[in-house]
Amino acid sequence: MSKSPVRAQAKGAGRMVVPRDSAVGEQGPDGGKGDGRKATKGAKVMAGVKSESHTALVRRARRINRELAEIYPYAHPELDFENPFQLVVATVLSAQTTDLRVNQTTPALFAKYPTPEDLAVADPEAVEEILRPTGFFRAKTKSVIGLSKALVADFGGEVPGRLEDLVKLPGVGRKTAFVVLGNAFGRPGITVDTHFQRLVRRWKWTEATEPDKIEAAVGALFPKSDWTMLSHHVIFHGRRICHARKPACGACPIAPLCPAYGEGETDPEKAKKLLKYEKGGYPGQRLNPPQAYLDAGGKPAPPLGSA
Repeated sequence: MSKSPVRAQAKGAGRMVVPRDSAVGEQGPDGGKGDGRKATKGAKVMAGVKSESHTALVRRARRINRELAEIYPYAHPELDFENPFQLVVATVLSAQTTDLRVNQTTPALFAKYPTPEDLAVADPEAVEEILRPTGFFRAKTKSVIGLSKALVADFGGEVPGRLEDLVKLPGVGRKTAFVVLGNAFGRPGITVDTHFQRLVRRWKWTEATEPDKIEAAVGALFPKSDWTMLSHHVIFHGRRICHARKPACGACPIAPLCPAYGEGETDPEKAKKLLKYEKGGYPGQRLNPPQAYLDAGGKPAPPLGSA
């Protein structure tokens, strides 16, 4: 059996291979690559989606996830952490900033305050100075000191492994709780961040706009055991290819499955220039990424203050 285009791309040392049945790369009537068929391609997929049964939706959604798993076999949480405490703090800090900025900031924070007991009694001004690069540092300082105090007072200094307990901590909502449950405790959860919301709506998995409703709708399409890795696959794709303002449609291996094909750049060469992180040859978000990511050609991010 021949290799699928997606599988070939995942192993292809930086090559971006687009499935042959996508419209990208074909010359349009104006001489541009793919532009002449952009509307036709998107309309064709959309027409199929409009008449899609629930069973067909489940099949398409699961096929997208399988293909994303081949594109990103090294998908992982992009926050550096060594234990549940570090992960919950890092996730709270990641609001309104990048995981990269958090990863560049937390080494100094955890070196000075390695445990909930240490951070619970920290001088807020000292913590604020460390967290300043992450933005909203006063509010974040209040949250991480507050959640540390709650961990000490209510959970013996240990991060709880239940959703209903996690969401009681200052600064911790369902999204943060599922990040911690899925990646620190191995308990399945769907992380509905901005990337996840954008992509599942583009793919017409749901029309919902509220995170809890998106979580429920998407969760119903997949086995619970898939939820955590599904989140990583979708978020990786949103950061690298399916961007918010200008998705790289011409470099997207799942274009034939996407009703939103054509919202972004369809010319393959121009689309390649839009790729981010390892797909574009640039460092990722983590200073200490998993070995599988490094083995696949990913580059660790630079520490804070480096050139």
